[in-house]
Amino acid sequence: MADEAKKLIRFNFKAYLADEDRLYDTNIAEAAKEAGIYNEKVPYEPVAHIIGTKRLFPDLEDAIASAEIGKEYEVTIPCEKAAGPRNPKNVEYRPIKDFIDRERNQYPQPGMTVTVGNKSGVISSVGAGRVKVDFNNPLAGHDLMYKFTVVEEVTDPVEKAKAVVEADFSMTEGFEFAVSDDKVVVTEPDLCKYDSNWAIAKYKLVADLRQVLGVDRVEFLQVWDVPKKE
Repeated sequence: MADEAKKLIRFNFKAYLADEDRLYDTNIAEAAKEAGIYNEKVPYEPVAHIIGTKRLFPDLEDAIASAEIGKEYEVTIPCEKAAGPRNPKNVEYRPIKDFIDRERNQYPQPGMTVTVGNKSGVISSVGAGRVKVDFNNPLAGHDLMYKFTVVEEVTDPVEKAKAVVEADFSMTEGFEFAVSDDKVVVTEPDLCKYDSNWAIAKYKLVADLRQVLGVDRVEFLQVWDVPKKE
């Protein structure tokens, strides 16, 4: 199945709200700092992406798929092809008591992200006894503009496996990989034994590793050594 493997690339990007000419996301540290959106918890490094997985807006996906390595491109996406228009029905009023946590001294504030049921939204305003929450996608109603550069195509099988774990689990430290024509074996670090997120990430990893490496079988190996006596 190796000939059916999907292409995996790494790219840098700057994403703007085109109608406001405002940078809202990037993987470039200097650009994030200049725009005042830098987050020290975010790893600012090239993003791994599997071509054809449809995880990006279609116009951006198509542009990246046909891009030359090392060349900067710019693509503008109208809101209809991005997050869509804003829906007034996604703006709701909720009792203020639902957002007060006196033990933690936490009170609702405009701009605060909240979760109600299985929906995530942003508090627009706080009034007398009521809170206005906007459950629209933050990008809804905006035309978007992306500047991006594909920096490399990952071709080495082990590096491809590593990039997939990096993309799906946000870390690769301690992992080991063995790739053959029909399978990939992922040896898990000790951290995975105690991380509940790892159990969920595995399902996505299986699908992505199959697509990127063109293998039929994915194995995860946990090693439990006898503790060494001091």
